[in-house]
Amino acid sequence: MRETVVLLVVGLTPRLLGPHTPKLAALAARGAMRPLTTVLPAVTCTVQSTLLTGLLPRDHGAVANGWYFRDLAEVWLWRQSNRLIAGEKLWEAARRRDPRSTTANMFWWYNMYGTPDVSATPRPMYPADGRKIPDHYAEPPDLHDELDRALGPFPLFKFWGPAADIDSSRWIARATQHVRRTRRPTLTLCYLPHLDYGLQKYGPDPTDPRVAADLAQIDTLCGELIDEAERDGAAVIVVSEYGIVPVRDAVPINRVLREAGLLRLRVEMGRELLDPGASRAFALADHQLAHVYLQHGTDPGTVRRLLEGVDGIGAVLDEAGKREVGLDHPRSGELVALARPDRWFSYYWWLDDARAPDYAPTVDIHRKPGYDPMELFVDPAIRWPKLAIGWRLAKRKLGFRTLLDVIPIRDTTLVKGSHGLPTTDAADGPLVISSEAALLPEGAVPATAFKQLVLDHLFTG
Repeated sequence: MRETVVLLVVGLTPRLLGPHTPKLAALAARGAMRPLTTVLPAVTCTVQSTLLTGLLPRDHGAVANGWYFRDLAEVWLWRQSNRLIAGEKLWEAARRRDPRSTTANMFWWYNMYGTPDVSATPRPMYPADGRKIPDHYAEPPDLHDELDRALGPFPLFKFWGPAADIDSSRWIARATQHVRRTRRPTLTLCYLPHLDYGLQKYGPDPTDPRVAADLAQIDTLCGELIDEAERDGAAVIVVSEYGIVPVRDAVPINRVLREAGLLRLRVEMGRELLDPGASRAFALADHQLAHVYLQHGTDPGTVRRLLEGVDGIGAVLDEAGKREVGLDHPRSGELVALARPDRWFSYYWWLDDARAPDYAPTVDIHRKPGYDPMELFVDPAIRWPKLAIGWRLAKRKLGFRTLLDVIPIRDTTLVKGSHGLPTTDAADGPLVISSEAALLPEGAVPATAFKQLVLDHLFTG
């Protein structure tokens, strides 16, 4: 076996490699780089599940970053149990081939209650008083306090939200280095999300000084991990899940279904809440894809024709369409809507902002029935944002249950980058870089072949 380190650099594309990424570009030059042919939807949970199992969504079950649990009549995104994902995982295949193989999975998704030897993943604490306290979950359990002593608490609010920055990726990188030095796994998986934030906020133009700065930061971090791995004689693989493309606005698909009389809402304290179990049709919006769930005898053909006429929707997949792209899993919606390449789907259903749910202007990835990139911004209408946030945090410290309601909910043109669809140009799509040029095949690497590619690195040479 040869020790192998896999760095998942979110949003990295061939077009972004260049003067701002000298360490990554050097790895590609002395090794090799290939485009990655990703899956639909090209979103975190789906792609990572395919990379680790070699299966399409129809087989592993991660049809998006979440789905409608029909038996509960509830939408759940960002669940963490590995038991939700079917199929033999990469580390299980390695262990089957050689029982001496060990794996550290550092922050890839669905990383709880799985079978790696070592793992860590974000896991906030939610006390009964309503607070959200940054924390992480680790296996074995003593690794949790070990990492806290070495690095301090995991910077959750730098991992997602308006304050997201390089600090969260740096913490993950340092934790990965600590695990490699103290546990010596034969396979190490490290998730580095930093580029995701700026590319969605500003768009994927590497000449934008803000994007260039983000590229330089993640390149420095990757360089440290690459240098240390190669000093140890390890093979290094860099992979990305998707490429982020420029977008100009959102498609409020649930408002379309509401206006057609298909969406059911309930009012609580003057706020309109989606009632999924009672709705004849509703959409779980996830970047550039939306699962549309139909119930109570709703005719698929009627809804499909309705959605196909909506500005910003590029296609609507029925059962045959889902089969063709590998999304024909029971967790998928009866229909799957795909945005046009320059648009993305919002989960919004309210017509009056004053009646939006109270969680809408907050960072709340578990309560919102759809992905919300607006959580990366502070509402531009807030004149003194730092003062507003500080005042809310101070009230929380004094024991008041106060919403951190600073996220914009009106101007969806703020979001400049999105993903989820296959890109038309491979330069804008995901990639694979390997220090071992001979192990990369000619041409694009299918996401379903990545598992075997990593095994080849582990067991060749």
